[in-house]
Amino acid sequence: MADSLKTRVGRVIAGGVHALLDRLEDQAPEAVMEQTLREADKVIEDVRHELGIVAANRHLSQQQHASLNAQHARLAEQIEQAMAEGRDELVRAGVARQLDIEAQLPVLENTLSEHALQERELQGFVAALLAKKREMAEALSEFRKSRAAVAQTGVKTGAAGAEQRIGVVSDAFDRLYERQTGLTASTWGSTLQQAAQLRELDELVRDNKIAERIAQLKAGRG
Repeated sequence: MADSLKTRVGRVIAGGVHALLDRLEDQAPEAVMEQTLREADKVIEDVRHELGIVAANRHLSQQQHASLNAQHARLAEQIEQAMAEGRDELVRAGVARQLDIEAQLPVLENTLSEHALQERELQGFVAALLAKKREMAEALSEFRKSRAAVAQTGVKTGAAGAEQRIGVVSDAFDRLYERQTGLTASTWGSTLQQAAQLRELDELVRDNKIAERIAQLKAGRG
């Protein structure tokens, strides 16, 4: 399995619903979630394609391994017959071929082991991706339900619905602010107050410097 495909699988699995929801404040939520599901489908399709290739290669390797073993067994019989007839040149040719086969068999066995390992890994990836897709589909369904509920509440309650929407926007802003600055909403107000005080202090220092410079100029002229 290519590393790039492993990376894509890992990104989908590690993405999590919470990471997905964090992307929704700045974009069309439903479109983002639907696009994420499409991306998961594409990765699942690619993993299944890779699984098909690995399974086919394993099958071919099994056939080749069985064929070589059968040739080795036939050669053993032929070598016995050639020895019985005193055909040393045929014995030599048969033994040489057996040695060639014996050199290939360990490589094929190692290849078969690798294919079996890859198959199990890919099957695990498919199962994990399908589970993640179900999780994301459930999140999308819940989002649609909550959006419909908010819309229905807005129609029935009027001003209360507007206040609720303002609260949602405010909460979204707080989450964005915390992600970008590392500051929580509880520290945001105090941070703004501190920034205002620092600006006032800067202005005071600047005013003092201006006054000192003017005093120096006046003293120079005197």
